[in-house]
Amino acid sequence: MSENPLEEELRHGEHRAQPELLMPHTTLARIAGNLAIKYEGIVSRQTVERCVFESYAALRRTARIQAHLTTLAGRFAADRLQALAQAEGMLPKDVPEVLFICVHNAGRSQMAAGLLARHAQGRVHVRSAGSAPVGSINPTVVQAMGEIDIDLGAEFPKPLTDDVVAAADVVVSMGCGDACPIYPGKRYLDWKVSDPDGRPIDEVRAIRDDLDARVRELLAELAVQPA
Repeated sequence: MSENPLEEELRHGEHRAQPELLMPHTTLARIAGNLAIKYEGIVSRQTVERCVFESYAALRRTARIQAHLTTLAGRFAADRLQALAQAEGMLPKDVPEVLFICVHNAGRSQMAAGLLARHAQGRVHVRSAGSAPVGSINPTVVQAMGEIDIDLGAEFPKPLTDDVVAAADVVVSMGCGDACPIYPGKRYLDWKVSDPDGRPIDEVRAIRDDLDARVRELLAELAVQPA
């Protein structure tokens, strides 16, 4: 197996003054081992290991807080592996897959994903990602969503990867330009929605309500009745 991304960064000296970065390896290896068992016969162990370490390295580049980063990397890797297996036809897709993309995955795409998950109640599988993700979700966005009882506290910005695009049936972009790879047979939508970054709560609420109307319309197009 080729060197994983975290080891590459350390070898090239990007963080040579921080030996504590070596500490997560044991935890990441354990996560990879568990996922390899789950996906045995579906995804190779080498692919699983690389996905876990690559996911950790990607999240660490923007994380403001290092605590729990291995846990988040495990969640991110597990979702990517599921998407990879679905895209390659190794796992069935029981419901439509929708991917929301914005630049930072800290505002619009997280709001849209939360709203769609709420309305679909498991009848659509939802993912979100960012073309240039940041360290955490916009706190005003978290507040606005909390007002309608959608908790984004466990969510985190994730980088856009080919596997989640390949698994999606519908890809909805919001302000991220040409960052999304194009795969045949998928439906691509471009929503002109204001960026909530730096906006006061009243404007963020208006963006939330705009997204809510768009999400409901998308569900109708997918023949899914909002719960």
